[in-house]
Amino acid sequence: MTNKETESMEGHAAEWVRDYADDLFSWARHKTGDRESARDLVQETFLAALKSYSGFKGESKVRTWLFSILNHKITDYHRKRFRQAEINASGLDAQGEGKDIMDLCFNEVGHWRPEYNESGLGHAEIHLLDDDAFREVLKKCLDALPATSASAIHLKYMLEKKGSEICQELDLSTTNYWQLIHRAKVQLRVCLEKNWFNS
Repeated sequence: MTNKETESMEGHAAEWVRDYADDLFSWARHKTGDRESARDLVQETFLAALKSYSGFKGESKVRTWLFSILNHKITDYHRKRFRQAEINASGLDAQGEGKDIMDLCFNEVGHWRPEYNESGLGHAEIHLLDDDAFREVLKKCLDALPATSASAIHLKYMLEKKGSEICQELDLSTTNYWQLIHRAKVQLRVCLEKNWFNS
């Protein structure tokens, strides 16, 4: 690469950062829910754009091209989090006791055990999310979920994504997705009952 080509590429890179960094960061933060990860993904996007700049033919706008690269990085981010999640053979470990969360909450025929069935969780007031203390407990319960479960819950209930989109983004089968969502909801219920409704 000649000095002139290098200077041209550096000029483009500075222009991209100035024009698109904030929008890329906002999108990455929205998709990951994490400021540091979003920052890293935007940096990786710019590095990938510089590496593949010679292949960019200008058939799309630079903004579209950069967002396309970022979306691939976000998908890889979620896949990596999924693969790194340590999920035991039974799925979720109930409070570190080696018990399966499903066995803890349900009896042999699949009905809720009485200690979970009669809780106030099903009768919570609609305005509960207006309570700062409750939201703090909910956040802690969400943070306690395995990474993949937390991502799936975030995508489904916070970002209101469809199941098919979440399966694609997290590289899950439909069956695995629904099982993951169900188990995460059960774990959230247990956590909320322990830390909010029964405290």
